[in-house]
Amino acid sequence: MAEKICVIGIWHLGAVYSACLADLGYQVTGVDADAARVAELNKGIPPLFEPGLQELITANIKAKKLRYITDLQKAVKGTGYVLVTFDTPVNDQDEIDLTDILNTADKLIDYLENDSVILVSSQVPVGTCDQIKSMIKMKKPSLRFDIAYSPENLRLGQAITCFLKPERIVVGANSSATLDKIETLFSGINAPVLKMNLKSAEMTKHALNAFLATSISFGNEIANLCDEVGADAIKVATALRTEGRIGGKIPLLPGLGFAGGTLARDLKVLKKIGSEKGCETRLIDSVYVVNQLQNGIVLRKLERTFGSVKGLSIGILGLTYKPGTSTLRRSSAMEIIGQLTNKGAKVKAYDPKADMTEVKEHAEFKFCQDVYAVAKDCDALVLITEWPEFKDLDYDRIMSEMKNPVFIDTKNLLNNELMMAKGFNYFGIGRGK
Repeated sequence: MAEKICVIGIWHLGAVYSACLADLGYQVTGVDADAARVAELNKGIPPLFEPGLQELITANIKAKKLRYITDLQKAVKGTGYVLVTFDTPVNDQDEIDLTDILNTADKLIDYLENDSVILVSSQVPVGTCDQIKSMIKMKKPSLRFDIAYSPENLRLGQAITCFLKPERIVVGANSSATLDKIETLFSGINAPVLKMNLKSAEMTKHALNAFLATSISFGNEIANLCDEVGADAIKVATALRTEGRIGGKIPLLPGLGFAGGTLARDLKVLKKIGSEKGCETRLIDSVYVVNQLQNGIVLRKLERTFGSVKGLSIGILGLTYKPGTSTLRRSSAMEIIGQLTNKGAKVKAYDPKADMTEVKEHAEFKFCQDVYAVAKDCDALVLITEWPEFKDLDYDRIMSEMKNPVFIDTKNLLNNELMMAKGFNYFGIGRGK
């Protein structure tokens, strides 16, 4: 019989982990306190859109390898591995809220069985796993168990591939036996396993995200300078990425600031550690500031063009955090819409996959059923989420619908020369205009 696994906390991370582990042959029980979410999952409907996830969940439920329940005790019973996979929430200041994770750890004390391993994959500050272990040991000192940390490396829109075909798997634990157990858990995945202690694994996640954030902010700052002097930041980034000491995957392409809270939360964690330990974090502090300022570039370009956005009709193409997902949570689009409406602009928007439940929570813009309705009588269009289908729109028709053919492409998705040839007053990011 297949080994049983319990996965706790089912939103994006937990839904992907539970479905993929079931697909690897485990008998998986996902548990979440939200009864409505559990009911939808058991129908094969994930809590947010992720390519291939609904099909994977449905197939493994049908194969009786996957189920979702609300009863933590029943989910943990008979399992050797208990995975903590909450999508760790952050507040508007990008600070982590560990409430769900610590409450779950407290409840596990009554249900955890001897010789089991808790594997945390939620994003947590360094030291959290030790804190959880101490909590459990204090209340139940006779329990034989251990804790490990394996930082998730999922990217919205590519999460299943990221899980099943990673470049490497980082595993942290303070005992070699536990490290071996986690390596066995992931043995169905063909990737090298990098073993280290708990705090090193937790710090690895912080360091990775801080490095990515630094790269994005550096690329954007270079792009802003390119705009001022007439250089092309895309060409500059291409030249940098072909340099062997830099690498082809580093995120240097110009655009908006990083969104979603994922990178920012790790910068905040590192800043806090530095403050508590008396260690200056000047580079990390600067990265955070640069990113906060970057999304103001849309408003700056519009004000440079029109003088003021007050009373203008602005259309937004793309609302989600990134293509391949449905969530508006912490998206750049929502931040930019807030900046525009605060300055008196009227905003219309369209997104092909936006969660309409989330859309209805925002009265500050009008949601349209297609791009052409957004374009009608608009003074400017702003492309924010680089959905592939936006490349194939009828831009001649779009321009004919607009009051002023001003187009800001924050992701440099479109051919700038072609757009200008059509008559658009076209602005990319870092394209010398």
